[in-house]
Amino acid sequence: MTQEAVPHTPTLSHLPVLPQEVMDALAPAPGRLIVDGTLGGAGHTRMLLERGATVIGIDQDPYALSRVEAEGLAGLRTVRGNFRDMQTLLAGIGVTQVDGILLDIGVSSFQLDDVERGFSYHSEAALDMRMSQSGPSAADLVNDLEEAELAALIYEYGEEKHSRRLARAIVAARQSAPIETTTELADIIKRAYPGFVRGIHPARRTFQALRIAVNDELGALREGLQAAEALLAPGGRLGVISFHSLEDRIVKRFLLGSERLRPLTKRPAVASEEEQAANPRSRSAKLRSAEAVRPEVKA
Repeated sequence: MTQEAVPHTPTLSHLPVLPQEVMDALAPAPGRLIVDGTLGGAGHTRMLLERGATVIGIDQDPYALSRVEAEGLAGLRTVRGNFRDMQTLLAGIGVTQVDGILLDIGVSSFQLDDVERGFSYHSEAALDMRMSQSGPSAADLVNDLEEAELAALIYEYGEEKHSRRLARAIVAARQSAPIETTTELADIIKRAYPGFVRGIHPARRTFQALRIAVNDELGALREGLQAAEALLAPGGRLGVISFHSLEDRIVKRFLLGSERLRPLTKRPAVASEEEQAANPRSRSAKLRSAEAVRPEVKA
C-alpha cells in the first residue's frame, strides 16, 4: 500500500507558536549552541539566530530540510534524522554538549498546509502522514490492521470515545476497495459518527491518532526527552511545545521525575489571546521549560 513520495517543495511560510515564550525559556545569546530538534519551517530557529545563538537544526522530513537549507541561514547547521536520536546525530558531527534544546512536537504549519502530505482531512490527497517519507503510511494502517487493533489505536492516540464504531465503519468500507485518500477516510468517519453537527470535524481525532502512530510520536518524545537530559550542559535550557494532553502528560511527568532537569515554571506557558487570534494553531500549544542542574543541587 505504501507509495513512493513524489518530491516537491512547499512554499508556505511557517508562523512559530509561543515565539516570545520560547525565547524567554531558551535565553539565546551569542556563544550559545542550541538544538532545534524539530526544525520544520525554521520559525523558531530564525529567532534564535537573530539573537546570536548558533543552531543545529534536526528534522526527519527531507522536504523541510531542503526548504530551509535553500535559504542559507548563517549560523545554522542542519542534520537529517529524528530528534529521538539526538545524541547519536550530534556525536556524528562532534557535539556532545549543548546550551539549549527546543522540541516543537507534532506537525509544522507548512506540513499541515501542504495537502500532498496527507495530514489534513479537509483536502483530498493520498493518505500518507509520514514525516520521514519512509515506512508504513496511514493508508497501510487503515487497510491492514484488524478491527480491534484499529479501534485501540484510535482510542489511545486520538482519545476518541467512538473508536469502536469508527473502526467498524472503516473495516466495512475497505471490503469494497482500499481506502486510499484523506477525503475517503474523512467521509467514512463523518457518515459513521453519531450525532454529527457542524463544528469540530469528527475525523480530527482519528487523523491525529493515525499521524501519531505512523510517526511513533510518543515514543520519539520519550526518547527525545532522555537524550535532551543527557546533552544539556549545566545551566542549559530545554523547551518542549506540545499540542495535546498525551504529549503534555509525558513531558510533565518526565520533568518532575528528572534528577537533572528543574522545571522553570509550575504551569506551562500558553498563547495569549492576541496570538490565538493571529495564529489559531497556537490555541492548544503548551510550553514546558526546564534548566539542567547538577543532580546534587536539585531542590
